[in-house]
Amino acid sequence: MTTSISNNFLSAKINSKGAELFSLKTNNQEYIWEGNPDFWGKHAPVLFPIVGTLKNNSYQINEKKHKLSRHGFARDMTFELIEKTENSATFSIQSSEETLKVYPFEFELQIQYLLEEKKLNTSYKVINKSQSQMPFSIGAHPAFALNGNFEDFEIQFEKDEPLVYSLLENDLISNQTKTLEKQNGVVPLNYKLFENDALIFKNLVSKSLNILKNKTPLLKVDFQGFPHLGIWTKKDAPFLCIEPWYGYSDTNDSTGNLFEKEGIQLLDANEIFQSNFTIEIA
Repeated sequence: MTTSISNNFLSAKINSKGAELFSLKTNNQEYIWEGNPDFWGKHAPVLFPIVGTLKNNSYQINEKKHKLSRHGFARDMTFELIEKTENSATFSIQSSEETLKVYPFEFELQIQYLLEEKKLNTSYKVINKSQSQMPFSIGAHPAFALNGNFEDFEIQFEKDEPLVYSLLENDLISNQTKTLEKQNGVVPLNYKLFENDALIFKNLVSKSLNILKNKTPLLKVDFQGFPHLGIWTKKDAPFLCIEPWYGYSDTNDSTGNLFEKEGIQLLDANEIFQSNFTIEIA
């Protein structure tokens, strides 16, 4: 099922599967990747209850082993539309017999999309319905359509800082890091940057960035509160993913204990976690 929201500036469409945003447009331009499976068949999946890949695709809770695939299961679940206005829509999933088999915690995940002038605000609410502390990660994975030559685009970070990122090795976080090179304060895009998969930023000071096309702002992603960020594309693909995260893939030396996982969030019994990020069209 598709849900549409709009205001005087923007319109958006969300699929009930994964509560996935698959369109954000002005009257004459689409900003979300079309999802061509020749490159990558998704648009903006929600990552929960993990972000990235677990070592051996498994983890332990109280010495019991569980299997959990890359980025978790929320993106494959059908969400219920629980509230709708002209410019907003709120979706929900809850733990079930199936989720408890791979993630032994009772929860509710709510996702709200809200259009405010030229901004789309995406809000996450994680409710721990268990009687114990719940470890989790949550993240966004929006892919932005880049029409034209990939090299015509640049990223401008909010702060002037060393852009140190971690390298992936077999989908896990390695001990190796590199620093993104800037030219006149911006990072020119080229596919070689992504030869080793995503760029994983653990400790950015910047909490927003702009995508520029031919030196002109295209859009801004503001991720206040999110401690981690991923940036990713595939070779020759006309899109760029800007991914605000709470958490990331396991490290190579991970113990497998989910409570000890680097970057994991811990939510006390019956507590609520909330966070949001915005996409602003220039």
